[in-house]
Amino acid sequence: MGKVYIVGAGPGDPELLTLKAYRLIKSADVVFYDRLVNPQILSLAKPQCQLVYVGKEDGKHTIEQEKINELLLHYAHTKEVVVRLKGGDPFIFGRGGEEALFLAEMGVEVEVVPGISSATSVPAYAGIPITFRGLSSSFAVITGHEDPKKERSNIDWESLKGINTLVFLMAVSNRQEIAKKLIKAGRDPKEPVAFIERGTTRKQRVVITDLYELANDPPEVNPPAVMIVGWVVKLRKYLMQVINKVEVQR
Repeated sequence: MGKVYIVGAGPGDPELLTLKAYRLIKSADVVFYDRLVNPQILSLAKPQCQLVYVGKEDGKHTIEQEKINELLLHYAHTKEVVVRLKGGDPFIFGRGGEEALFLAEMGVEVEVVPGISSATSVPAYAGIPITFRGLSSSFAVITGHEDPKKERSNIDWESLKGINTLVFLMAVSNRQEIAKKLIKAGRDPKEPVAFIERGTTRKQRVVITDLYELANDPPEVNPPAVMIVGWVVKLRKYLMQVINKVEVQR
């Protein structure tokens, strides 16, 4: 029996791959990859490696999760190195934990290789520090898209009032409703909000607004995008004077 590696591919920029992820992709016999994995990263695989797309589009899986689990199990019995490649970190708002648990219960050897999460790296590339002395001493990472089958949200919106910086992932389609809930919970309607589309890539685009505008007349934003709520967003105009120099070189 082979071994399954559940690997984080990082936020998009191939240079943000970990050395271990790089080594495993190059040695993999089969790679299962998601929609947000940069094609440049997939090109690292050896010519005979089998690439299997199991991504999610418009909220729907091209292959159901149960089928993905079955495929991972099948290839674990027929291949030596199986890589399950996920955007960002596989244990942050992905189903890497579920897949690892399933495989472990089936007797398959599993190793998790953490990746750089978009929750921290994408704001950094856009010149937004999610913590800053005297301005933000706490942050939270929240899903912007819960399971629609849930009867009620698991997010404690009231508790988010006291956290300085909020980072929402997968929040584009629900951005207006999120803003309304945050204002209702007591956050300042004038608090700035940033959306960073395709962060860390050459197609990165930043949209700046505030909670009031977002709740009433939301600007156009295209997924994938990371949403940041907090006064640290104001620092972008100063830090981008440095960040821009880095982006020109890339």
